[in-house]
Amino acid sequence: MKQIALTIALIFSALPLAAQEKALSLAEISAYLNGLLTAEATFTQINDDGSQSSGRLYLKRPGRLRLGYDSPIETVVVAGAGSVVIFDPKSNNHSPETYPLRRTPLSIILKKNVNLGAANMVVGHRFDGQSTVVTAQDPKHPDIGQIELIFDHDPIRLSGWVIHDGTGAEITVHLDEMETGMELHASLFNTREFIKSPDR
Repeated sequence: MKQIALTIALIFSALPLAAQEKALSLAEISAYLNGLLTAEATFTQINDDGSQSSGRLYLKRPGRLRLGYDSPIETVVVAGAGSVVIFDPKSNNHSPETYPLRRTPLSIILKKNVNLGAANMVVGHRFDGQSTVVTAQDPKHPDIGQIELIFDHDPIRLSGWVIHDGTGAEITVHLDEMETGMELHASLFNTREFIKSPDR
């Protein structure tokens, strides 16, 4: 009986280790992100209230990202020149919302040199049975929230993310049909495009 109990205990104690062995390492993920210079994909976004929207993503590392939402939303989010600009053409406010890029969770993957092994950056690292999920936050600004990065295996591919912002809201983004290595014109990430005259 003692031998059976010991065997069961050893099996269960080994389970977390086995699951961890299936997860991509932080070094592998960091190397993948550092090698991801340009990308284009369609995306589906699930908002905190359960509503959904879709659009197209353009990424040019370091520091540049564009999310263009399909009709009827038509909002454009652009990260570039150290800022994130959110332009809503249907808003009565002609001035777009602007935030420092470093104060958003996406700054973690848009950095010039991604090192997920940096002290206090990764607060969660697991394999969910299909993908590796890395939960990260900026150790200097934990109040801005966290981002869960989701990676497919074989080959490694960023398949989406979940943003938990400082207010407790949650936004999930799924990426599909991702292509990489193309030329992306700098105008896609020009934040000044949206700071124009009030009659726009």
